[in-house]
Amino acid sequence: MPAVSLWIQYQKAANLAERTIKARAELMRTLEQWTEKPALEVTQLDLVRFMARDVSPATRSTYATIFRVFYKFATDQGFIEKSPMDGAPVPKRPKYAPRPVENVQLHRVLATASRRTTRAMILLAALAGLRVHEIAKIRGDDFDLDRATVTVVGKGNKRSVIPLHPVLIELAREMPDIGYWFTHWERPDEPINAKSCGQAINRAMQRAGVDATAHQLRHWYGTALLENGADLRTVQELMRHESLATTQIYTRVTSERRRDAIHALQLPV
Repeated sequence: MPAVSLWIQYQKAANLAERTIKARAELMRTLEQWTEKPALEVTQLDLVRFMARDVSPATRSTYATIFRVFYKFATDQGFIEKSPMDGAPVPKRPKYAPRPVENVQLHRVLATASRRTTRAMILLAALAGLRVHEIAKIRGDDFDLDRATVTVVGKGNKRSVIPLHPVLIELAREMPDIGYWFTHWERPDEPINAKSCGQAINRAMQRAGVDATAHQLRHWYGTALLENGADLRTVQELMRHESLATTQIYTRVTSERRRDAIHALQLPV
């Protein structure tokens, strides 16, 4: 069995998220096609040239992480003696400040979203902070309206129970109480994929004249929680961040908004 295929099997055995495994496998296939070599014959120079292509800094950092993981596996299994990533440049992952949609933009998107399913996607992102891959797989069975909670399967298949906003409680009463909310148009027993979910939200943004993405609704959620007095630890749990440092980035946004509010003050003439 080729090393990449065996690596994929190990990841499945470790219960890694399906989307993580798929993304890693696709990257390794792309590397092999680009270098025209099997993964185990790729040199450090090949990897450096591949990572130096015209991609974003965040993507370059992701490439390096995945390559380090694969080649560590390859050396641990005895497929190669030394990882070609040893001594290779380690691109730092850039830290981006969240860019939440503005309140007026969110209002406009909701006012113009005519499709019930698209509106539901937007509300799940804005009022529960769900990521697009979490929204895509949401089911009526995930909601417990007696307890006013929803169970979300997030990164790494981690399950979290989130309190429901009153608007989402009403939404859940209108949507199917069993099965997927957002089904594939050809296979109604399957959910849509994350890409389709993100595209549906982004199209709604464009129709509303809002220059933003689906993930910026989640940014709005985190920022709004802090601006309404929630402490960092609570926001971390609600956004399901592994690290508190990730949540702390949102304080930069709220600080800037407070500063802008002060600067907007005008003395009466």
